Formats: sequence, C-alpha cells, structure tokens
Amino acid sequence: MSHAGRRSQLLGAGSVPAAGGDCTMAPDPWFTTYDSTCQIAQEIAEKIQQRNQCERRGEKTPKLTLTIRTLLKNLKAKIDILKDLLLRAVSTRQITQLEGDRRQNLLDDLVTRERLLLASFKNEGAEPDLIRFCQPGVSSLSSRSSLMSEEAKRGAPNPWLCEEPEETRGLGFDEIRQQQQKIIQEQDAGLDALSSIISRQKQMGQEIGNELDEQNEIIDDLANLVENTDEKLRTEARRVTLLDKKSTSCGMIMVILLLLVAIVVVAVYPTN
Repeated sequence: MSHAGRRSQLLGAGSVPAAGGDCTMAPDPWFTTYDSTCQIAQEIAEKIQQRNQCERRGEKTPKLTLTIRTLLKNLKAKIDILKDLLLRAVSTRQITQLEGDRRQNLLDDLVTRERLLLASFKNEGAEPDLIRFCQPGVSSLSSRSSLMSEEAKRGAPNPWLCEEPEETRGLGFDEIRQQQQKIIQEQDAGLDALSSIISRQKQMGQEIGNELDEQNEIIDDLANLVENTDEKLRTEARRVTLLDKKSTSCGMIMVILLLLVAIVVVAVYPTN
C-alpha cells in the first residue's frame, strides 16, 4: 500500500459524517485547547500593554491587574490540560511519534510564552509583543496548515513523507493493531515476571527481618545474663573486702591482749 493510500485511510478513520452527509475531519481536542490557550496568551499580552500604558499616564490599574492575574491562572491550567492530553495521546498511540514531537514543541513554546508574560506582569522583563501564536477565529486545521507550510519553508521534513518502518510496511490496520496487541501482551508478561521477582524478594526480606528479630532477642537475653553476673561479682567483691577488714581488726585485738597479759605478768612477778 502506498503512502498516499495509507494517509487516505487514516484521514477516513479519523473523520465523522457532517450534517450534509459529507465526511469531514473530526476536531482534535488537543488543537481546540491549544487554540483557546493561544487566545488567552494573546489577551494577556494585550492587557499587559494596556496596563503599562495606563501606568505611564499615571493612572491606577487595580482592575487590569486582577484581570491579568486571573488570565495567567487560566493560562497555566490550560497548559496543564494540554500536557495531560498529549501524554494520553502518545501513551495510547493515538498519534505518531513525529506528531507527538511537533505538539511537544508547540507546548514548549507556550510554556516559554507563559514565563515571559509572567515576567512582564511582574515588571521583570520586556513588554510583550502582540505576535499571535494562533490567529483568533482560525480553526485548528488552518493553524496546522500554516505550521506545516512554515516548516516546509524552513526545510523541515514532512512527517507524512517519511519512510515507513519495516515493521509496518505492507500491513493493514488490523494487522498493525494485532502487532501492537502482541507487543502489549509481551510487555504485560514481562511486568508479571518482574512482579513475581519483586514478590520473592519481598518474602526473602521479610524472612531476613524475622531472623534478625530472633537474633536481637538472643542478644538481649545474653546482655541481661551478663549484667546479672556482673552484679553478683560486685556483691561478692564487697563481701571479700569486708571480711578482709574484719580479719585485720581481729589480729590487732589479739596482739593488744597479749601485750596486756605480758605487762600484767611482769607487774605481778617482780624481778630480784
């Protein structure tokens, strides 16, 4: 199947019948949100310029400041929604990798624009210009066409004209879907094996923890026995010291008594 035929099938698969029976491209929620986000960014830039002009004329701008702060919060919320939509579209393979990269570049530009607007709002940067990301009132399809034309002028490759990979060349949509399901099944099997390994490691960790608890109990018992033995040794040492003192006192008393007896004997029996 040629690239032109494949593109026709993709466009037909993503289209919905219109009221008149014609088949038109269904609106992409990501580009719809992107268009509204660009309009908010443009409105913030205009409000900041209006506020700066009023301040230069010496006028007070509390109402404009509150409006800009609210719009900045809305801009941040919209960018978060775009991030979630892009992540969901890439993870579920609703778009190609090249399309995902292109949308990521657009999202990065929006994030940079938000930082510049925030710096301008805090008077920390230059005054924002009024160059529009997306012209107000222009549909997402027109925006995409202008972006593709700008990329063509810069020499950027058209993702529809890239060489089809060998894995999907010559395969129909059903075969590609089956191939993707097979890949998902293999990934699920790998995740199951990894889960089993983690469960075994968890069980081993629990057994090691139980063994450590038992060893800690044995060590605590040994520490108690050593402490009791040490206390007994100290008690016996005190007793030995006391006995030693008592024995020393008794010896001196015996010597004194013997000396007294000797003195008495000498005094009773006078010498010639």
